[in-house]
Amino acid sequence: MNLNFALVGCGRIASKYGEILRGNHVRNATLVAACDINPERARSFGDRFGIPVYPDAHRMIQTEKNIDVLCILTPSGLHAEHCIDLTQYKKHMVVEKPMALTIDDADDMIHACDRAGVRLFVVKQNRYNPPVQRLRKALDENRFGRLVMGTVRVRWCRHQDYYDQDDWRGTWSLDGGVFTNQASHHVDLLEWMLGDPVSVFAKSSTKLVDIEVENSGVAVLKFREDVLGVIEVTTATRPTDLEGSISILGEKGSVVIGGFAVNEIQTWNFIDHRPDDDRVFAETIERPPNVYGFGHIPYLENVVNCIQRDERALVDGLEGRKSLELISAIYESIETGREVFLRFLPKKCRLGMKHG
Repeated sequence: MNLNFALVGCGRIASKYGEILRGNHVRNATLVAACDINPERARSFGDRFGIPVYPDAHRMIQTEKNIDVLCILTPSGLHAEHCIDLTQYKKHMVVEKPMALTIDDADDMIHACDRAGVRLFVVKQNRYNPPVQRLRKALDENRFGRLVMGTVRVRWCRHQDYYDQDDWRGTWSLDGGVFTNQASHHVDLLEWMLGDPVSVFAKSSTKLVDIEVENSGVAVLKFREDVLGVIEVTTATRPTDLEGSISILGEKGSVVIGGFAVNEIQTWNFIDHRPDDDRVFAETIERPPNVYGFGHIPYLENVVNCIQRDERALVDGLEGRKSLELISAIYESIETGREVFLRFLPKKCRLGMKHG
């Protein structure tokens, strides 16, 4: 059975979906339509990929009766509104990261999809990077023994013109800063490897650009069994993207995955050496053209398999909520100057805050 996909939003990330779904890179998946409130952007997207486009999602869904899956690619602060509103059409939902900007919105999305009887998928494509998959396998096999520390770094370059592309970029109400936008994948990877954090203490700053939100920050986390975590993120690296990485240290081994998109194993060192360890560097290296990497293809393949075979999703709404809660706790710590313990109710976190 073929699944027909439609895009809600034709912005920057939509091109990745167009290339994959119109290029037949995912079996049993086809892109059939898209919509955007910007008519010029919609028309350009439709011409490029040879699909009909519409000025709004309602008109698109009511006209294209064969849509099975909606991909919500609108600004982050609108994900919840669009997802919840469109559940009335009983279509499965693929929502780009972050799934929402507030925990309440994320919960409402999960409940709305449950009530409608549709699947909710949150895009965390870096989990499918071959080096990341190999790291997770090593953890599952307990090759690290007792864990000591995990670190993620995002050292990317975003100039003022990036934020000036759209008026929602770099705002608290619709975007969030580097923790929410660029680093949300890496925050997710750290949690996926180390489990649920106990507490976090964070600091941030805004450097070299004029935006509401932070573009640089550090966070120190504590996990169960006194495992420590460090998050170091910035989009003020100059002159170009430098690094997107994760490292895991344990009593029996150390792994570092680097490159600019968590795409290259740089250290793979275990006490219990295995024959295939010598091949891991050559077998897992990727050379993606940009920071998006190649993970969207296997991610969308998982979406298709989950819907067609009723399989469990790698990142559903509940799993996507975890990184949002941690990011919210990071902002709460930044605003209060205190260590924040999970679970918590945000009081000072500005993420998702409306003006006025």
